[in-house]
Amino acid sequence: MKLISYTLGFPPTEMRPGPAQRPWMDSTSDRFAYRCLPLNIANQYGWELLCPCSFEVTWDGGPSPDAMVVEILEDGWPHPTSHFGHGVLTFHVNQIFRTEPGTQLMTTGPMNNPKDGISALSGIIETDWSHYTFTMNWVMTRAFHPVRFEKGEPFAHIFPVNLAQIEQVKPEFRPVETEEGLREAYEAWQDSRNAFNKELEVPDSQARKDKWQKAYFRGLGPDAEPTTKAQHWTKLDVQPWPGAKKGKK
Repeated sequence: MKLISYTLGFPPTEMRPGPAQRPWMDSTSDRFAYRCLPLNIANQYGWELLCPCSFEVTWDGGPSPDAMVVEILEDGWPHPTSHFGHGVLTFHVNQIFRTEPGTQLMTTGPMNNPKDGISALSGIIETDWSHYTFTMNWVMTRAFHPVRFEKGEPFAHIFPVNLAQIEQVKPEFRPVETEEGLREAYEAWQDSRNAFNKELEVPDSQARKDKWQKAYFRGLGPDAEPTTKAQHWTKLDVQPWPGAKKGKK
């Protein structure tokens, strides 16, 4: 699958594969947040777009565009603006993306990377036909609370999706007994988890030494053997854009 970014005669937005690392995850005790494999995979699933300049934005709570003040601290281009009003901060993405037929582009905020006083909005763009550029928007959540973005900080995260495929999904409920062995596997895991958590309270126990159960991280099935039902990922090898650095926080 190809994802093309058509440049428009000026430098495109700097982009990189999503790194697994997050400052708040680094700060957790013993970096325990990295034990959550779903977090790690989501962090890496796609590409981050990086802020072209350092700036601070403050919103007075009003609906008009001039209710938001953007102060550029370290110059770069293009500058974020208050285009829509109502506390919405707009980043202009200065290139045209093209996906293959039937594939669209999800644009959202940096994965698992919250920012105080502002919340990223999400959109899906039909990049398999569109000749339009698009914007990445954030909405302020607190009036008179300055929010700062640093140059090189991610302001958006993109990855391909398939709109037709989601329309074909047929949700349904089923009793757990309808899949052979699933209840037994779940109950065995639940018993194991309860016992492990109880053992964590015992000084010098094996659970205290292990700190956490690693079965899901290792992709182990109910028999403690590697699962054969599906491929298991512990990290992603997302390809960088030409000339971009890989693995940078």
